[in-house]
Amino acid sequence: MPHLAELNLAKLRYPKGDARVDEFFDAIDRVNALAERLPGFVWRLKDEGGDATNMRISDDPLVIVNLTVWETPEALEKYVFQTVHTAFYRKRDLWFEPIPGPHMVFWWLEPGSIPTLADAAARLADLAANGPSERAFGWFDLKSAELWRAQRCA
Repeated sequence: MPHLAELNLAKLRYPKGDARVDEFFDAIDRVNALAERLPGFVWRLKDEGGDATNMRISDDPLVIVNLTVWETPEALEKYVFQTVHTAFYRKRDLWFEPIPGPHMVFWWLEPGSIPTLADAAARLADLAANGPSERAFGWFDLKSAELWRAQRCA
């Protein structure tokens, strides 16, 4: 059964080190560590220090990335909508500016495969240019995304 890869972009309102985003950066290690302990988690992009917020997908230093792999969409949903992550998700407007167009993309990948940031960026661009497909899609296109639908309607 294929795994679900996920790329999520966020554009910070303020640079790292600004007190207005300290709450986010102070919690990121704890929230990421929780993800890594959850059933269904496979992998996440990170540097030698365990951080991915310094990795660049664009020339804008305020755009940060999160690239992960999960065994199932349900495992990702549980992390996003049924853990401490949910409290931070609800506060995202304090820390992040809206990004025009898609800021998140999913795709299926064979177990054991690790996505690259370049491939993830290409898939996000494909979703923006062509809409959902087998190559690149969003929450809306996952039939099993019941927690996402409940959150969206709340």
